[in-house]
Amino acid sequence: MTAETPPDSGTLLRTIVFREVDTAILQPSYAVFLTVLTAVVLGVAWSGGGIQAGYVPTVVDLLTPLELLIPLVAIALGYRAIRNDERRGELDVLQTYPVAAWHLVVGVYIGRAIGVVLAVVVPLALVMLPVAAYGSPPPLIYATHSGADSPWLYLRFLVLTVLFALVLLAIAVAVSTLVTTTRTAIAAGTLTLVILLFGLDIGIAYGFAGGYFGETSLIHSLALSPLSAYRGLVFETAIAVASGTGPQTASPMSSVVGLSLWGLGSLFVATRTLQR
Repeated sequence: MTAETPPDSGTLLRTIVFREVDTAILQPSYAVFLTVLTAVVLGVAWSGGGIQAGYVPTVVDLLTPLELLIPLVAIALGYRAIRNDERRGELDVLQTYPVAAWHLVVGVYIGRAIGVVLAVVVPLALVMLPVAAYGSPPPLIYATHSGADSPWLYLRFLVLTVLFALVLLAIAVAVSTLVTTTRTAIAAGTLTLVILLFGLDIGIAYGFAGGYFGETSLIHSLALSPLSAYRGLVFETAIAVASGTGPQTASPMSSVVGLSLWGLGSLFVATRTLQR
């Protein structure tokens, strides 16, 4: 009698991903959530007048609201991702299988990331339709020229927003591994949201006012906050290129590095926490 061959890493990851999609995404509550979010984004874009003006004005109208909505989406989908498994006893069951901590973290993250990506792409893609129909006629020459409005600039904004959402989801998953009860998960999720929305940016402002960051290093220090890094990337790559030359508001390279460190670092913390 031969021993049964244990499943490989790919099979384990697919199993966890499919489970997350089934339990968190393929549910009526998620459909309602996505519908409401889409209605809010469309309403903001229409009421702000960006849709009637063009793609870049729409980006300007949506940037600030999305700085609030995207953290809410990411935290809502991720702050109890691992905690739910522990509460249902699934972590104890998984320990009886050859499932490493990184399998669980990466699998849960990918499964939840599908929901986060849909929550970003669906509303923003739908906004493009009325912009194309009602916005100002596009110029013959697009993004390489100063002052040009372009759907490619809007698509750049969409991709950056997806990246921002995925980084925040990684942070939320890390938080979910650090809590022990549903109550502490809610408290930790709320605290994380406050820190992301206000705490880090206030800290950067305080550092600049206190002389810890000089004028030359300020554009790089913005990468310390995921929110500021995202905002700077949007301004530098989707808004400034259409509005012409002007002072640099952020360092795109530093912002990308900052977001990458936040995302990968959070997944590393989550993995190490589960290994204890």
